[in-house]
Amino acid sequence: MIIVSGILRLSPSDLASVRTAAAAVLTATRAEEGCIVYAFAEDLLEPGLVRIYEEWESREALAAHGKSAHIAAWHQALRSVTVIERDLELIEAGKVEPLG
Repeated sequence: MIIVSGILRLSPSDLASVRTAAAAVLTATRAEEGCIVYAFAEDLLEPGLVRIYEEWESREALAAHGKSAHIAAWHQALRSVTVIERDLELIEAGKVEPLG
């Protein structure tokens, strides 16, 4: 399993203007083959901070996602706002099991 985890920090005043684009990329990505989890979460204590978490079945699925039209549209939407920071990490999980 491939995990992508990180943050996107926007100017707090810009967050509302990208919500529609964010909803569109979330919806389209969740329908992609190989997508297990794709989520953005606005931090309640830090305005403008969006936490990103993704799980993919394979590197190939993640690579196909990166070439999709909805990702291109998302990147275009981000060009219209102030992106202060973008920090994502790829984690390759060797074993996953239920906790408990």
